[in-house]
Amino acid sequence: MKKSLVIILVLMLISCGEKDTTPKPRAFLSLNYPEATYEATNFNCPYNFEINALAEVKASRNNIPCWIDLEYKALNGTIFITYQQINNNLDSLLSDAQKLPLQHTIKADAIEGDVYTNKIQDVYGMFYEVSGDAASQAQFYLTDSVNHFVTASAYFRTKPNYDSIIPAADYLKKDMKHMIETFRWED
Repeated sequence: MKKSLVIILVLMLISCGEKDTTPKPRAFLSLNYPEATYEATNFNCPYNFEINALAEVKASRNNIPCWIDLEYKALNGTIFITYQQINNNLDSLLSDAQKLPLQHTIKADAIEGDVYTNKIQDVYGMFYEVSGDAASQAQFYLTDSVNHFVTASAYFRTKPNYDSIIPAADYLKKDMKHMIETFRWED
């Protein structure tokens, strides 16, 4: 009995040695999506741009001409695109487009806006990135300042949990930036 007690006591003392502990790194879901391949579009609208082949083009549920939904079934998300002709209402269109990202400030951790200017193609606008548990993670508007105004917003068909959707949100943001860079007004 004494030998057993001594062995247990020795093992307890040996096991109490100092160990280096390090915190585990913050982890995200490891979701991998296919490399984007872009193709030219022809929407029969006053605008065109390149879209990811993964996106399925659908007419908007509102049945308004040149309103388009780009569905990403693999990501469970959609980019909603709207078009309006400018009729001496550029100020109100800009105001509405700039207010839209601000509607997410309650849930957003941060909203960053980047100005976009392409004088050669006569395309001007803003791209907004939203981080946090907001409903939309990316939005933009583009205009030629005279005739045309386009907005786009990315939404997911799931409860907005930023940690869970960040890989898909980053994928759609990259696609939206590519749309802006390849955006052209049709004559």
